[in-house]
Amino acid sequence: MSSPVLVVGSTGVLGRALVMQLLAQGMAVRAMARSPAKARDLAELGAEVVPGDLRDPASLRRACDGAGQVVAAAHALPGGHGNSSQTVDDAGHRALIGSARDCGVSRFVYTSAQGVSSSHPIDFFRTKHAVEEHLKASGVPWVILRPSAFMEWHAHEFNGKSVLARGKVTLLGPGTRRRNFVAARDVAAVVVRVLSDASVVNRTIEIGGPDNLTDTEVAELYGRIAGVTPAISRVPVAVLRVMGALLRPLAPGISRIMRMAALLNSAPDETFDASRLTAEFPIALTSLEEFVREKVGESRPTVRA
Repeated sequence: MSSPVLVVGSTGVLGRALVMQLLAQGMAVRAMARSPAKARDLAELGAEVVPGDLRDPASLRRACDGAGQVVAAAHALPGGHGNSSQTVDDAGHRALIGSARDCGVSRFVYTSAQGVSSSHPIDFFRTKHAVEEHLKASGVPWVILRPSAFMEWHAHEFNGKSVLARGKVTLLGPGTRRRNFVAARDVAAVVVRVLSDASVVNRTIEIGGPDNLTDTEVAELYGRIAGVTPAISRVPVAVLRVMGALLRPLAPGISRIMRMAALLNSAPDETFDASRLTAEFPIALTSLEEFVREKVGESRPTVRA
């Protein structure tokens, strides 16, 4: 059997989708999880589940030993539970890259984010960019992925889920900035194709979905498909800025999310044209309407008229 693909962050939204797709393709998968019990379903499907923590360099070396390729699909944007962006997104990923290099992996696939840069106003995106540069200089063959906002989080958890459960939602900011949303399963599908093609190396791949919508339009889409008229309230930008500053030393993850929402027109463009992506990787991208219909179907018992 060929050397397994190590998926770091295997129980996350992207990691779980990727492990399942790789297994469906008959590929050997090693799923690293800080809490292996949360990956029990992946083990039952055939994955080799190993314990590992981006804050524990020794565990990373053990996880990388014998792996053919590594996919880094973990992050600590919100923080909490002992995680911080500094220990996970920065130091943890640098340690993971070092372990991958020392273990001789053939390729390291790093999940970055749309719009990262050394001058981004939010530290998380500056860190992502710095890790990209570190990976490029590491000597390990690399592929960098820059997905747009995941539907599972930015469309559902932060928006539509509340519409379905309570018929209302509170948006951070005016909700008028248009941005792109992508389904984790579609990002995973691109990763599977990358891992299956040795010629894709030392490249940065921008990934997004077919739709660019505002948060207000997302809430209205949930309402239309669920048959409700959502009550939409908004946290003013001025309040977000003040709360973001006050919470920074106490809850840096929440602070970061508030400051991101307060950027408005000073943030990098968050729209995406998927035509170039699908020309190279011909997959059927999930539309936001298709995704929302799935979520409405799953939550029908709790939808209020």
